[in-house]
Amino acid sequence: MKTIIAIAYDFDGTLTPKSMQEYTVLPKIGMKGREFWDKVACEVTKTGGDKIITYMRMMLEAAGVKKFSITKAVLHSMGKDIKYFKGVETFFKNINQYVKKNFKGVEIRHYIISAGLKEIIEASKIAKNFHNIFACEYYYDEYGRATFPNVIVNDTIKTQYIFRINKGKESLKENINTHMDINKRPVPFSNIIYIGDGLTDVPCMTVVRNGRGTSIAVYDNAEGRKVSAELLKAGRVDITAKADYSKGGEIDVFVREVIKRIANK
Repeated sequence: MKTIIAIAYDFDGTLTPKSMQEYTVLPKIGMKGREFWDKVACEVTKTGGDKIITYMRMMLEAAGVKKFSITKAVLHSMGKDIKYFKGVETFFKNINQYVKKNFKGVEIRHYIISAGLKEIIEASKIAKNFHNIFACEYYYDEYGRATFPNVIVNDTIKTQYIFRINKGKESLKENINTHMDINKRPVPFSNIIYIGDGLTDVPCMTVVRNGRGTSIAVYDNAEGRKVSAELLKAGRVDITAKADYSKGGEIDVFVREVIKRIANK
């Protein structure tokens, strides 16, 4: 019996209205979100570089111009400033209580798989709810200052962490490419629920659904609703829903129904 159910969440745009950088680092260095991301897009076009590596580099460069030192402690101090969609801060506890009350012996685990910064997420108000946080990280020099990307999580690298959850090999030190019999994997793909908000989540959504798991696309505005509808039409997700995690809301009800189906199986 595989009694672990995993819910993996994207972060920016899925649990929060804006990217975490727009609540934290960018205001400190005097930049608006749209201004920064437009510059990143131009740089990616110009250099052909990876978008995630590029944004991490450009954020360090912009901070250097403003003489703003980015350290792990500084990033941790900003985690509290992130704002969330309605119901997010109580969603995890509500789901945990639902499982505990109704399905004896079933364990629910929540995960983050994000292109944002782990140093910020792990100091956020909701960090305590997650079994593990997979996100980008900086390398720090002998003075504790961030100098270059140490871990990156882009669209396709995100899928690595779905496999890590599936195989129970969650440390980057562990090799996930060695063969593991399907029956020995602690979290079958069919026991995984993935929640994301856009095209960057498509690889994870596809891997989960191909394994008979469940994918959800959330949206916050008309543009996001259009993207979510396209994902549903293309068979990438099982349902689309407004980014409202309140108890009794569409996401909450659907996740409970999926958990019930998995647990009864």
